[in-house]
Amino acid sequence: MKSEYIKYYFGILISAIFAGICIGLAGLGFLTNSTIGMFLFAFGLAAVVNYKVKLFTGTAGFLTCFSDIWMLLVCLIGNIVGCYLVSRIAVVSPNDLTTAAEALLTKRLTLGWLNAGIMAIGCGILMSASVEFARASENFGHWVPLIFAVPLFILCGFPHCIADAFYYLCCSPEYLTIHAKSILALYGSIVLGNFIGCNIYRIKNICSFEFLI
Repeated sequence: MKSEYIKYYFGILISAIFAGICIGLAGLGFLTNSTIGMFLFAFGLAAVVNYKVKLFTGTAGFLTCFSDIWMLLVCLIGNIVGCYLVSRIAVVSPNDLTTAAEALLTKRLTLGWLNAGIMAIGCGILMSASVEFARASENFGHWVPLIFAVPLFILCGFPHCIADAFYYLCCSPEYLTIHAKSILALYGSIVLGNFIGCNIYRIKNICSFEFLI
């Protein structure tokens, strides 16, 4: 039984690492050119859905039992590892991605952990909705919400915990050291905000008015 659990969680971890790589590559494009990258970022989420790999924001809204929280935690860790691998590419890029990442993180820190967490709820709502549409059918039309949801959450400034993890990992060690405590509080609130947003759609099931029919 123990070996089955190890095999299961190891599979989740590998899947999550691959998902983190997909989002990291999308984030790399965004840091290179935020205007064009805002739209190209959708490729990262499309790849995640197509390969059926474990992304935190594509999984958090579809948990079926409380024990799945452990799976989600492994998923988050794997996503961050995947982002780290891509960040090693970013630091050797001829483009000044470190400056771009630090500018973005500075805006997040200025916003504050509470406000960032509240705004992260918006990202979670968009992610669960777009992933559910994309999984519904092989028809191209079901991919449209996903294609538009990503530029929308970026345009609105809604933090995405995995994309943000990639941006943080692209910052210089000195910058991260100076702001370590603030970054931890900020990131925790974004993860929680994303989780809440991903599950808000469940309210419609709880508040069903079918009994009136």
